[in-house]
Amino acid sequence: MRAVLAALLTTGLLTGGLVGGPGSTASTAAVEARSPNRPAVVEVRTIGHSVRGRPIRAWRLGEPGKRPMVLISTMHGNEPHTRRILETLRDGRAIRGVDLWVIPTYNPDGLARHSRRNARGVDLNRNFPFKWADLDGNYESGPRPASEPETRAVMAFLREVDPRRVLSFHQPLVGVDTDTKDAGFARRVARALRLPRKTLDCGGLCHGTMTMWFNRHFAGSALTVEYGARPPRHRMVVQAPRQVLGVIGAHRTRRG
Repeated sequence: MRAVLAALLTTGLLTGGLVGGPGSTASTAAVEARSPNRPAVVEVRTIGHSVRGRPIRAWRLGEPGKRPMVLISTMHGNEPHTRRILETLRDGRAIRGVDLWVIPTYNPDGLARHSRRNARGVDLNRNFPFKWADLDGNYESGPRPASEPETRAVMAFLREVDPRRVLSFHQPLVGVDTDTKDAGFARRVARALRLPRKTLDCGGLCHGTMTMWFNRHFAGSALTVEYGARPPRHRMVVQAPRQVLGVIGAHRTRRG
């Protein structure tokens, strides 16, 4: 038994802290992270759970020790296609040149119901505690800022990781928000992903969005990337993953 425990400690399966919060590595997820079927993955954390108890997982790719970057998708459950970009990055060959975290499915309850909002009917991208407002309808912002477990999970994760960049992938507005904290990087992203530059202002004034909250409270920058309603699968699983790696200065290891 001591030999088994020593082996687990050596491989890191019993280290990494809590299950269900930043600094955490769920034991089953840690075993999966080291599967030879996913050579790009160096760590996986269950950073929290949805209203219905579904896990929200962050997958670490690349080279720990470099300044981290985070990619987030499926904040709205009726915008499911861009998660294929993140899943392709996770499931392919090892990545070098960046410490990269991907959260393919931020809103698993909404994805299961094909709903923009979470299981309590809250738009998670109006629930962050910066310029929050009491909104109703399709943009229901919740009873108070950060009322939702999904919001709190991502906030805690970003506080711990403190990434240099965050890309938040959405649909269907087709463009990259270049009216943001780091406009130069946003323009490079738009050019690399072959998307138009846009000012994504929520129709006039945004309230309680994740990128606004991050840009206010962190040294790094966050921006929104919008694809169309039905982007071709080839674009999501072949072109966009390569383009993302290129713009963040990363690359895959060679085959063999």
